[in-house]
Amino acid sequence: MTTARVDRPRRAPAAAPASGGDTPAPRRRHRRGARLTALAFVTPLLAYLAAFYLYPLYRNLDLSLRDYTVRSFVAGNAPFTGWDNFRRVLDDPTFGPAMRHTMVFTFVSIAFQYAIGLALAVFFNRRFRLSTVLRALFLIPWLLPLIVSASTWSWMFNSESGVVNYFLHLLGADPVGWLTSPDWALTSVIVANIWIGIPFNLVILHSGLQNIPAELYEAAALDGASAWQQFRRITFPLLRPVSAITLLLGLVYTLKVFDLIWIMTKGGPGDASSTLATWSYQLGFGTLLPRFGPGAAVGNILILIALVFGLAYIRVQRRQET
Repeated sequence: MTTARVDRPRRAPAAAPASGGDTPAPRRRHRRGARLTALAFVTPLLAYLAAFYLYPLYRNLDLSLRDYTVRSFVAGNAPFTGWDNFRRVLDDPTFGPAMRHTMVFTFVSIAFQYAIGLALAVFFNRRFRLSTVLRALFLIPWLLPLIVSASTWSWMFNSESGVVNYFLHLLGADPVGWLTSPDWALTSVIVANIWIGIPFNLVILHSGLQNIPAELYEAAALDGASAWQQFRRITFPLLRPVSAITLLLGLVYTLKVFDLIWIMTKGGPGDASSTLATWSYQLGFGTLLPRFGPGAAVGNILILIALVFGLAYIRVQRRQET
């Protein structure tokens, strides 16, 4: 009599341990340690941003929403007024000229800075003797402290002893009150700002030109394309992404220029060269009876304008990365 043999189901072989004996618990500890390490590196940056960006922005917004005087600024008991400071600023007769001067100063400056910077970048893209030395010399306006540049231009544009009027005298022309005439004050600070901003455009655009393959120019030259056609068909289209970043960064920076204008003209004569930046300073600190609320409101309007262009810059950058 044979005994029936019952086959028992075989058990699946146990899973092999992970390489290196790594168990879930050590893995979790490793990930937790990596997160703590990353947080330790990020914490100083977060603290810096909170102390020097978030808190000043909060204080500026608080100033613009309250009626601060010198006493209430020290005591901290200024009454809440909502949007009254913004309404006062928008109804002020200085707002229109300050906004117009800000736009003219910004767009004229970046237009000439970009055009001259692009011309110099194309010029220095051709390798020749002393090109590196000359390009380095063009960086001097960018490397000088702004107070030195502004003081130098103030001396050059001086109505009585300035070198600009001296050359006009040699040419037989009448002297011009560059910094004292309402017709020329804004032009004078624009010229100085263009001179300061050209090196930035030169450096960025020259770097962009280095990424354009030389084979494209060689092929265009074989096809009989002129230098202007090569620039119009090759250089300018391929340089468009770098140009967009350069213009947007220059625009955001130029919007908030204050020290150059203040050193040269203090926004005058009258309001002939005042911008939103100088007007905000004048309201908050330029008189014996400071108006902190309206001054902060003007500053917030300027921040909002710069933020719009900053978001445009981020959008352009993301579009280029994709």
